[in-house]
Amino acid sequence: MLQRPLFIGSEIYRSSSYGGAHPLRVPRVSTVMDLSRALGWLPDAQYVTSPRAKPKALWAFHTPEYVSALARAERRGDVSAAERSQFHLGTHSNPVFGEMFRRPATGAGGVMLAGELLAHGGIVHVPGGGTHHGMPDRANGFCYLNDPVLAIKSLQHHGAGRVVYVDIDAHHPDGVEVGFRGDPLVRMISVHEEKRWPFTGALEEAAGGSAFNLPVPRGFNDSEMRMVLHELILPLIEYFAPEAIVLQCGSDAIEEDPLSRLSLSNNAHVEVVHALMGLAPRLLVLGGGGYNPWSVGRCWTRVWGVLNGFDAPEFMDARPERVLRGLSFEGNSRGRNPPEHWFRTLADQPNEGPVRNEIRTRIKVLRARS
Repeated sequence: MLQRPLFIGSEIYRSSSYGGAHPLRVPRVSTVMDLSRALGWLPDAQYVTSPRAKPKALWAFHTPEYVSALARAERRGDVSAAERSQFHLGTHSNPVFGEMFRRPATGAGGVMLAGELLAHGGIVHVPGGGTHHGMPDRANGFCYLNDPVLAIKSLQHHGAGRVVYVDIDAHHPDGVEVGFRGDPLVRMISVHEEKRWPFTGALEEAAGGSAFNLPVPRGFNDSEMRMVLHELILPLIEYFAPEAIVLQCGSDAIEEDPLSRLSLSNNAHVEVVHALMGLAPRLLVLGGGGYNPWSVGRCWTRVWGVLNGFDAPEFMDARPERVLRGLSFEGNSRGRNPPEHWFRTLADQPNEGPVRNEIRTRIKVLRARS
């Protein structure tokens, strides 16, 4: 069993970008690495450089034709009209860029390695993972590969029979549902914004009995997330008694994220991580969505701290503050006048509020089905 949590990362996230106009132009994983090191939370002994998955390893979920097309597009720096139509490469959401195969293959390699490292138990954090929209034969929603599916398959290959996948990203994990629809050994629990792309994950969608989907309304707050955690997520996990938990910890449900209309603080993410620790022998925490560089960096760094038993400092010293002040958010109004606390603290102010009736009703529907 791993004696301490491991962090799997890579420098490829520092040196690659989807392009200057893409939501994933902002630094994310590199910020978490730099901020964690500046806080003294990421010693060399806990850091593992992610390998890059070989094409054949990706066939565990993706078709050989698609994997070949993705690698070919990177080599050529372009796609044909036929390839764009068939594989959804070279689109606004899934552009051609210099590391378009190597970067997602690094995320996939990291989560598959995590499955191996967790063979005898422990905790691994892979913030470069969480690309939950990728489909077997095409790119989808900024996701060229589906590393959560590959992570679950790796955990199962290395001895975890029953796996629970919890997803708190603002967007529904449509690709993961495709991967495990009707699988009695995988339980998928997703909390996501209703009427938000990809417009899947309705309350009644059960993926052959494997999925529990909770769409939530705009303005979803910390108090409501706490009720969902204790009244839905934890009972479902405890009943299923998994041997491994995979948490997709997308930070785009935080209030200041530009691609959702939810209102969580990063305290909600911390509460979820705390609650899931110890519920299964293996815990794998992935990244996911998150398009405000300050909120995603602060959130995922807090998550890594929680996994190690560290409390977020009330005020950070000069080294982590320099990391945060060095970020920019060009092309977004929040980047022109960021609030001072984004530079000086990791913890958000709590965003508590009333628990709306539709949240209570939807929890009851899913509890009755369980």
